[in-house]
Amino acid sequence: MSGQRVGMVGIGYAGLPLAVELARVGNHVTGFDIDRERVDLVNSGRSPVDTVTDDDIRALGSRLDASTDAAVLADCEVIVVCAPTPVRGDRPDLAPLLAAVASVRDNLRRGQLVVVESTTHPGTTDSLVLPVLEETGLTAGSDFNLAYSPERIDPGNTRYGITTTPRVVGGLTEACADRAVALYRQVTEVHRTRGMREAEAAKILENTYRQVNIALVNEFAQLCHSMGIDVWDTIEAAATKPYGFTSFRPGPGVGGHCIPADPLYLVHHVATMGLPFHMAETAHRVNEGMPLWVADRIVKELESAGTPADTATVLLLGVTYKADTADTRHTPAAPIAQALVERGVRVVCHDPYTDGLSWPEGRIESVPDLDQALGEADMTVLLQRHREYDTAHLNRAARRLFDTSGAAKDVAGVVL
Repeated sequence: MSGQRVGMVGIGYAGLPLAVELARVGNHVTGFDIDRERVDLVNSGRSPVDTVTDDDIRALGSRLDASTDAAVLADCEVIVVCAPTPVRGDRPDLAPLLAAVASVRDNLRRGQLVVVESTTHPGTTDSLVLPVLEETGLTAGSDFNLAYSPERIDPGNTRYGITTTPRVVGGLTEACADRAVALYRQVTEVHRTRGMREAEAAKILENTYRQVNIALVNEFAQLCHSMGIDVWDTIEAAATKPYGFTSFRPGPGVGGHCIPADPLYLVHHVATMGLPFHMAETAHRVNEGMPLWVADRIVKELESAGTPADTATVLLLGVTYKADTADTRHTPAAPIAQALVERGVRVVCHDPYTDGLSWPEGRIESVPDLDQALGEADMTVLLQRHREYDTAHLNRAARRLFDTSGAAKDVAGVVL
């Protein structure tokens, strides 16, 4: 199956790593993206995302290119759709996905395989994507193949990537699934589902599982604080049980595209059927409230040390949503910073992966000199466990260290 022309619709965090691996095994991959900057970077041998290196792209030579012209898709035997599926407020927004599908429709030809990777609620591919593609007069399952395979990208994970994480694939028909399975087997193992809806539901289940368990341990951490219990020691004790328990870590909140957003797609979809998704709804509320609880803790810790909030300087360390990545999507650092600023706190930040932190109503810049900032801030708050941060040094250099990540639990004066 290698040696095909593959069109990758969307060359961001999900699409570009797959494009690289498919090109690496001998396919010619062309990325289509409406973001001119991304396209220009790829064509110049540079990566627009930290899940792919410049060397990865340059090693592929002419087997990987990119364009802002959707007409390039007409020359492809396979088209993979990796469009974003964001949440606006608490409501899913399928507009980017449907716009991408419209671009595919306008260049669809007989014999192509179309695979959707965008995370969405079960039924999207057959009830929303398929009708758009069939506006061409071509019939899915006979004139062209249609399948669904959810992306499984974990930014910053050095153990599990495209080639070491099995793919879930479901097809409209058996023949559709056969072609999609053959595509992904070029780069990794494949698990085949009964249909596309099962594959769509699997991705929602994966992220809801994490959302619910993170919410459990976040709420548990709040209760432990109220009762004077060390939550980290408690988790370590529970983790000694060799069965029936999987450790999750509390933190300042959840971020990234997947966990805070994806379960809401099913929440809203089943609501149209008059059905609730209680666990996902409750977990979302708990995790959305965690940054405000952390901000309250920071203010109370400052005041207990005799520093009023409106005279204090707080240094936030690690403002990306996840350790050792540059990704700030849905980062809990943003609502924490906003809440502190609204209470009169002077907030600055440091992060080796980004030059600052923005939210709709404001922005804080990253300080250039970490040690100087540690000495000047009334409180330093460790949000992410970046490898660059030596927790023992942070505790020595900071006037007061509040660790929300558990990285400095054995040395920090204040822990979550």
